[in-house]
Amino acid sequence: MVRSLVRAGKCAMLIALVAVPVVAQQSPLAWPAATRDTKPWTRWWWLGSAVNKPGLSAQLAELSAAGFGGVEVTVIYGARGADSAYIPYLSPAWVDMIAHVASETRRRGMGLDLPQGSGWRMGGPSVQPADVNLSLVIHADTVAGGSTWTTYIATRQVQAITARSATGEHVSIPLTSPVRWQAPEGRWIVYTAETRFSGDNVKRPAPGGEGPSLDPFSAGATARYLAMFAERTAALPKGAIRSYFHDSFEYTGDASAGVFAEFRKRRGYDPGAELPALAGVGETDHVARVKSDYRQTLDEMLLEHFVEQLTTWSHGRGALMREQAHGSPGNILDLYAASDIPETEIFGVLRGPDGDPLINKFASSAAHVGGHRLASAESFTWLGEHFTATLDDIRQAADRMFLAGINHLVYHGTAYSPGDAAWPGWQFYASTEFNPRNAFWPHLPAFNQYVTRVQSFLQGGQPDNDVLLYWPIADNWHDASGKRMDFRIHDPKWFHDTPFGKLARTMYESGLGVDYVSDRLLVKQVRAAGAQLHAGSAGYSALVVPATEHMPPETFARMLALARDGATIAFVGTLPTDVPGLAALAARRAQLAAMEKEIPWRDAGNGVQVAQIGKGRLFMGGELEPLLLAAGVQRDPLAGSSLGFIRRKSATGRQYFVVASRAVEGWVALAGHPSSVALMDPMSGRTGLARLRTVSGRAEAYVEAYVEADSGQSLIIRTFDTPAKGAQWAYVGKRSAPVALRGRWSVAFVEGGPVLPQAYAADSVSPFTGRGDADADRLPGRCAIPSHLMRPMVRAVTSCRSGRLARVRACV
Repeated sequence: MVRSLVRAGKCAMLIALVAVPVVAQQSPLAWPAATRDTKPWTRWWWLGSAVNKPGLSAQLAELSAAGFGGVEVTVIYGARGADSAYIPYLSPAWVDMIAHVASETRRRGMGLDLPQGSGWRMGGPSVQPADVNLSLVIHADTVAGGSTWTTYIATRQVQAITARSATGEHVSIPLTSPVRWQAPEGRWIVYTAETRFSGDNVKRPAPGGEGPSLDPFSAGATARYLAMFAERTAALPKGAIRSYFHDSFEYTGDASAGVFAEFRKRRGYDPGAELPALAGVGETDHVARVKSDYRQTLDEMLLEHFVEQLTTWSHGRGALMREQAHGSPGNILDLYAASDIPETEIFGVLRGPDGDPLINKFASSAAHVGGHRLASAESFTWLGEHFTATLDDIRQAADRMFLAGINHLVYHGTAYSPGDAAWPGWQFYASTEFNPRNAFWPHLPAFNQYVTRVQSFLQGGQPDNDVLLYWPIADNWHDASGKRMDFRIHDPKWFHDTPFGKLARTMYESGLGVDYVSDRLLVKQVRAAGAQLHAGSAGYSALVVPATEHMPPETFARMLALARDGATIAFVGTLPTDVPGLAALAARRAQLAAMEKEIPWRDAGNGVQVAQIGKGRLFMGGELEPLLLAAGVQRDPLAGSSLGFIRRKSATGRQYFVVASRAVEGWVALAGHPSSVALMDPMSGRTGLARLRTVSGRAEAYVEAYVEADSGQSLIIRTFDTPAKGAQWAYVGKRSAPVALRGRWSVAFVEGGPVLPQAYAADSVSPFTGRGDADADRLPGRCAIPSHLMRPMVRAVTSCRSGRLARVRACV
């Protein structure tokens, strides 16, 4: 059985007393063939692009041998002292290096991804003043009645000027130069809205990539930047890049030169007349409605003018588009779905505030609902300081992302380092350091094979979650504070403190398979067929709507249309009580109220109301459990076990990735009526058919399989609709009592740095740190500990790194 690796600077042993021969398995117990996409990828940092072709080829050989399927080249600031080797970003010499990597990865069966920028934030020296990232600034000047107010705007990007009296009278002031306005009697405040450079420059740029970041809300700015990038990289053959990539949204601007014109076109009223509300002045609900409209306008501009353009441009170059939408002020479900590979990330220590699997589900939900095969994650960013994250830390983080529906890990990351660089070579400051200087490197191929096996199943078949959960983003946007609203992955209070977030956590932790859906995706992607909802290749038994205050009438109408076609819609709490935004407010409120009034509710008991709408039904109730029961939403029987899981379906049955929250040894119930069940251990590669029994204590007979799993262990469980043939799973059975290993241990340090400590001997397995040897205390490296044990015929060899167990195999 697989056990967690030892931490806290201890040398220990994991002994397998029975060797399991590796046998070539045949279908249905065979592992899927590994491909470049089922293997993990890594971000490949080029510091200053100080690279050369022999070095690139050598490091690609190392990465390929370690089990990586591809690299994402990200170029950043240079390594100190290597200035003479820097290659300017987007220069012909730099493009030649990318072409060399494309050729080498293709030769090795690997893939290559490339951002359309250096560092992060797209931009650089080509971005002209008209295309820079902008912020909206609103000035307020008090003007006495009868006086003349004057300002000069010839060199400024003024969007609108409006005056508001103490009695609420509004005057729009023409944008002449200079502006002179004679104030009528009374007390007035003149509001001036202008856009200014936000101050955003490219973050961590490579030499040659320095400069302002572009305006991502502007279609023109995006098009001009991409045209420049295409011209500079024209030497790259079409299809050389698997996918272009846009990193997390870290632009701080909240406006664009055309934002007021776009607002008028999209919202139907003049934002210039609402400058006080945009400045946060006025009745709270009114201010929130204007700001909601402004946020929705930014959302639409970001989607149409930026992300959709990036995707279309990438397709034109024979490539896909990989997008990190989090951090943006737009609807991240829609932004993720507008790319080919939605990508989330985790940041920081395990179970920290920036590694919530429910946030990772935004990317996987966008992939499932949008019909995309891959849901990616920037993985293990700053999981610990350099060389301190263990493979067990990494495995736990990977499993949490797999359970959230992520099936394509991109490690963060690997820094290119010259062969003659002093130990430990070049490093990136926020990386877990997946490179040969890390002491776990010799064991990384085994972990990468584990990831490959899991991803080969999670990328196959179709998503098979139970319900769709509606995200009422208009409730987030209806907020009188601030101007721009970001949906960040870091400590996401925008999620945790809402009815949507709380309901998502309740459902996820109770074992209900959930995907999120937005207003836009509900209209564009979701359809009803019989009693099922379908989106992409996924099917769902119901749409669940959390307590929602502000819902667009178009969204509610779409829900009713799906119900008429046979769908089940469940409202937790009450129906939406209002509409978002300010435009045509009375008419839209009346439209929503009229639709709600026509619903023929009747009491279904247990606090639930039901209404027949066409072929489908609506349900409404204050408590989730009675509501799901009345709506006929059934949890997978595995939800009652100690196995966290995510489920997919295939042509032959279902497949589960499960992780044991505690040790499991016994029968677990499975959905459907499988004829056979296979157990597959992605860590060892062991497979076999499980013991089965049929239990008829329920209204319908169900099947149970016998499962053994240690706490933290993962398995693939495959169910087959027809009998499958193959070897039986070799159960371990009851464990024997532990056996103490006694003897004299000789500790020798075999590799690492900065200095190898002196060898020593010990009477027991104990940390090699804390013994008064400063070199041992700071060593990221490996030690060999041979010992002739006092148990006959057993000789063990263990390998430790940084005083921590790496991987052990015993000889018998």
